[in-house]
Amino acid sequence: MKVRVNIILKPSVLDPQGQAVANSLIGQGFNNIKNVRQGKILDIEFNSNEVDMNMINEMCEGFLTNPLVEDYAIEEINM
Repeated sequence: MKVRVNIILKPSVLDPQGQAVANSLIGQGFNNIKNVRQGKILDIEFNSNEVDMNMINEMCEGFLTNPLVEDYAIEEINM
């Protein structure tokens, strides 16, 4: 089984890297940019075809993210 974990800062948290990207895009002439939020993607492949989603949530909340400032979403990737 393979899952993708999308991690992004919560909307209430400032994102200076995202703002820098937005400013660069606007500077390049892409004037329709309102906002950019930067995040990270983790693709995790497991040994088994069946994995408990509760365990993946525990991994995300206890190790992969900072729950105070980050949100995450999990999606299963078909192999």
